[in-house]
Amino acid sequence: MNLKQMKARSLLLIYQKHKFENMRRKHQKTISFILLIIVFSTSFLCGLKAQDVTYSGFLPDGRTFVKVHVSDGLIERITPILQAPVTEEKIYIAPGLIDTQVNGYASVSFNAGGLTDERIQKLTEAMWKEGITTFFPTIITNSATLITKNLEILSQSLKDHPGLAHSMPGFFLEGPYISPVDGFRGAHQKEWVRLPDWEEFKSFYDAAGGKILQVGLAPEIEGAVDFIKKCRELGITIALAHHNASAAQVEEAVNLGARVSTHLGNGCANMIHRHDNPLWPQLANDQLVASIIADGHHLRKEELQVFYKVKGPGHLMLVSDATELAGMPAGTYQWNGKEVVMTEDGMLKYPAQDVLAGASFPVRTGIKNMMRLAGCNLEEALQMATITPANVYNLIDRGEISEGMSADLILFTVEDDELIILETILQGKVVYSAARHAQGHETEELSR
Repeated sequence: MNLKQMKARSLLLIYQKHKFENMRRKHQKTISFILLIIVFSTSFLCGLKAQDVTYSGFLPDGRTFVKVHVSDGLIERITPILQAPVTEEKIYIAPGLIDTQVNGYASVSFNAGGLTDERIQKLTEAMWKEGITTFFPTIITNSATLITKNLEILSQSLKDHPGLAHSMPGFFLEGPYISPVDGFRGAHQKEWVRLPDWEEFKSFYDAAGGKILQVGLAPEIEGAVDFIKKCRELGITIALAHHNASAAQVEEAVNLGARVSTHLGNGCANMIHRHDNPLWPQLANDQLVASIIADGHHLRKEELQVFYKVKGPGHLMLVSDATELAGMPAGTYQWNGKEVVMTEDGMLKYPAQDVLAGASFPVRTGIKNMMRLAGCNLEEALQMATITPANVYNLIDRGEISEGMSADLILFTVEDDELIILETILQGKVVYSAARHAQGHETEELSR
């Protein structure tokens, strides 16, 4: 156990003792009754939500200490407390993190063969460990056969496990309708890049059970205009992705309903015209919310600062763009049909095109870097990974701590701008505990 884990465990034990004492004073019940409540709460993983419980911590402003009262998986009320408990470090409470671009994680890929129900559960538990309560499995450019199969597997898994379905409200299809041009195509396989095909897409949509929430495409390619119109009729968010669109083409796409710039500053050729390039019109358009990968590799400090100053936390979303190679040691790997290199500092490169090949850090790394490099505060950085994506994708039941919202929460401390996750709570139920993890206890089986 390293020092951070020991400190996290110690802080969490203090917090849990404080929470237990509050429960004892409030209910005046026996220990046996409390144990019955704990046993009953395990039914969450069969689709039932946790019953009455209270979580406490400082809000991200660092000044307000609150008790969040949860009933039947929803936030019932929030009570400000004038005298906060004294601990070695502040324990914060915030909405669970939202990551809308996850290609894979923890050696599990959404873009390769071999995807199974068990592997989806494994990845989800790894997301919870990082404080992520909502994420979009992201399917990228590939054959129609593989895209269809993996969407079917994902869709069926969500039907079988309501606990998983809450964490994955839908999917992001990034491609295959993107620019075929080197550089702008990024690490997507050229052989599978193609023009928009509505009949093909409808087959993807049906395979996903209607849960494709976002499609990323290049607005300049043939057929993009009609495709955008049809997607908007289905309520699907259009994201501009891996493109070399002109200012006029970006404007047209926005007027048709495009609302997101996918990982702005990336998915772009290394050499572009200093005036006529796809970055300026997206940065300038107030109707576009930009997702960004603030992992310390995809964007430089100055880019993060400019994006933050121009867009602000209400028009910036932090995404990980994580792949199944996240957490792997430095070396050369076969990924998505190509040879990629993981560097010692966690950069994932595709040398053949001199571009990056996804990322290897979770979205909380982006929160750290936005504070450290862009100069925003904790409250603003968290907004980019909670309420902003919730608003963009109309996830009206999550993203903020308010009465009536789903009790998707995280308890954490902050060390050197890094979030240290103590507990992750989904619909009122603790699905990850740093203290239990340090003791070797595994997450309960989702298949119960």
